[in-house]
Amino acid sequence: MTGHENPPHLVVVRGEPTAEELAALTAVLSARAAAAGAAEAPVRTAPASGWRDRSPGLRTRLHPGPGAWRRSLR
Repeated sequence: MTGHENPPHLVVVRGEPTAEELAALTAVLSARAAAAGAAEAPVRTAPASGWRDRSPGLRTRLHPGPGAWRRSLR
């Protein structure tokens, strides 16, 4: 360590990259991390309007038994 309070996030293991190469790598990794964080964030949507609710028009489950055929028409 070179006296930093925080350890480095990137360590060059082999070779001698230029400052521009390290900057490009850092930019790409930062962009990917930001995209991954945005994908994990929940998307907030407005609640559905009662006017758009289609469930009242849908048929309920059919249950066998006396008079079931009459309920199937509702």
